[in-house]
Amino acid sequence: MPQELSSLQQAFQSIITNPNLSPRQKSHWLALEAEASLPYVSVPDAVRELLSDGSLCDMFEGHAPFKPRYVLPDYAVFLNNGSEYLELPPAADFDDALNMLSIIYHHVPSVTSIPVYLGQLDDLLMPYVGDLSDQQLYAKLKRFWIMLDRTLPDAFMHVNIGPTDNPVCRTILTIDAELKQIAPNLTFMYDPAITPDSLLRQAAANICECSKPHIANYPMHAATYGDKRFGIVSCYNSLPLAGGSNTLVRMNLKLVAAKAKDEADFLTRVLPYHSEQMRVLMDERSRFLHEESNFFDSFLVQEGLIEEARFAPMFGIYGMAEAVNQLMDKAGHAGRYGQDAGANAMGHRISAKLAQLVDDMSVAYGLNGKAVLHAQGGISIDKDVTPGVRIPYGTEPDPVSYVQATAGHHQYYTSGISDILTIDETVKANPEAMFNLAKGALMAGYREFTANVASNDLVRVTGYMVKLSDIARYDEQGSRTNTTFLGAEAAKNTGILERQPRVVSLEMTPPLAASQTR
Repeated sequence: MPQELSSLQQAFQSIITNPNLSPRQKSHWLALEAEASLPYVSVPDAVRELLSDGSLCDMFEGHAPFKPRYVLPDYAVFLNNGSEYLELPPAADFDDALNMLSIIYHHVPSVTSIPVYLGQLDDLLMPYVGDLSDQQLYAKLKRFWIMLDRTLPDAFMHVNIGPTDNPVCRTILTIDAELKQIAPNLTFMYDPAITPDSLLRQAAANICECSKPHIANYPMHAATYGDKRFGIVSCYNSLPLAGGSNTLVRMNLKLVAAKAKDEADFLTRVLPYHSEQMRVLMDERSRFLHEESNFFDSFLVQEGLIEEARFAPMFGIYGMAEAVNQLMDKAGHAGRYGQDAGANAMGHRISAKLAQLVDDMSVAYGLNGKAVLHAQGGISIDKDVTPGVRIPYGTEPDPVSYVQATAGHHQYYTSGISDILTIDETVKANPEAMFNLAKGALMAGYREFTANVASNDLVRVTGYMVKLSDIARYDEQGSRTNTTFLGAEAAKNTGILERQPRVVSLEMTPPLAASQTR
């Protein structure tokens, strides 16, 4: 007679027998189930209640965090010094540098068990280019790019390039447009004082081809963390270099706003209360990681690639659109978020209040004792709630109106914010329009410019990439990439396929762009 399985054993059995998972994916999922079987970190009943009703979410990081959510090693230290732990001397040439990076990436943990930050690659590699020809550089980087996608098949893995114009930066853009891989994710840093328009045009043309890269407002990020002291990781998260994020907890503003009588009550009573419970949750999760997991005894710390003091908890929010619409209803106003100036202004007030609450908050393990505010891009199980501060799918206005409605938020979310503009495929015949829109959005105050082009197979979900063709066949045959499952689930639950493509023309340029040319 077959032995009756416990609920945990049944979960293990369903993973082991899942025909759509590879052996490596099964091992990862089994580890997640085992970690989730441990007792949860000790938190007060008030926090447990908010986790239970969905007002707060711990992003499924595990009940006993033993690794930070996001780790951003200073890879330049590694290349310059080598590693005693990995028995590697310093890099002597370009091949050494690529080989060393290929090795270290497999020793950098994250919430996904795959590194979310691969470094500012042009800065890292340019010192080793030497007398390599353009053709040699292209061949070496193309092989490296293919290797990353095939051995670390996770779209949260992220490379940074720019803002300077250099052969590595331009070659990576060329290769990324050619290969159209889901991994690695890519951010191009833009600085109007440094970046030539020709380089920004190449990045904008890439978006037309493959919906990559993100284009980051370098001066805004550098003002938060310091010049060359940060990285963009995972979806679009900005965090300290040689550090990272110990945990990410998020608040569902839609559910929290439902508990308020009106906007004043929301801003003065309800939001501060929930923010304080967020602090308690972040502190307890961070405390376990820093005090009990032994993570910060690792060689990454001992050899100077990361510093414990450069990790901070991320205070995430989502559902801004639904929160504003509820509060507008309670005030007897018909205006909707993203469509009405009054509703948009309320959203900006909420973001300003959140920034004040986070700035006034002291945490147990933070960057200079502080958490960092983040507009969280949603996860695959979210239903009837909009990511971050985005405008609900299917109701997006034209691209310029979208930028004007949401640009006011970007100043507040120092650890990342992203609006994904969905552009009609006609832009492929007119990439200059994408260039103008991107430059205009950044000049209008966007921290990060991101766009999908409607006819591309490669598209963004929350901030990571998937191929629509992979989603279409996932239920039948699975996928070699770890994030296709999340994209397929998001397509069913979150309405990402309902995004409305909008035409962008040369005339559609947000304010401030026209006078900023180089």
